Amino acid sequence: MECFISSNNQTRADNQQGRLDPWWIVGFVDGEGCFSVSIFSNKTTKLGVQVFPEFVVTQGAKSLQVLENLQSFFGCGKIYENNRTDNHRENLYRYCVRSIDDITTAIVPFFETHPLMTAKNHDFVIFCQVLDMIRQKRHLSKNGVEEIRMLAANMNRRKARA
Repeated sequence: MECFISSNNQTRADNQQGRLDPWWIVGFVDGEGCFSVSIFSNKTTKLGVQVFPEFVVTQGAKSLQVLENLQSFFGCGKIYENNRTDNHRENLYRYCVRSIDDITTAIVPFFETHPLMTAKNHDFVIFCQVLDMIRQKRHLSKNGVEEIRMLAANMNRRKARA
C-alpha cells in the first residue's frame, strides 16, 4: 500500500494520484462506512434464506471521487448510484464490497492492521465473527442462521445520548 502524506498540507483523500493514507481511511470509514450482515429470503437456497455480509461507504455525488479512490485502494468492490427521491440535492453513491473473497482478503486484513477508532469497531468484530461462521458453512443450517441473525441484530445500533 502506498500512502499519501503531504508535509506542508493535511493528508487529503482527493489528491491527484488517488492514493490514500491508511489512517485517513480508518477515520473516514468510522464516520461514513458500515459493516452489515443482512438475511434475505431466497427461495433458491435450501433454507430459503441467504446471509449477505457487506462493507459499504456512502457519499453524495460531490464526493464520488473519494469512493473511486477507496475502490482503487482496496482493489475490489463496485460503486452504485442511488437516485434519490427525497429532499436531498444530490444523488448518493455507495462503494460496496460484497464478495466474501474480497472482504476476507482486502477489507478484513486492512481493518485488522488499522483498527477502527469508534464504536464501529464493535460492528467490525461481529462482522468478522459472521464471516468465520460462513467460512465454517454454519450459515447453511437453521441454527447457524439464527446465530447469525442474533449477532447481526447487535450491529449498527445507535447508542442513546445521555
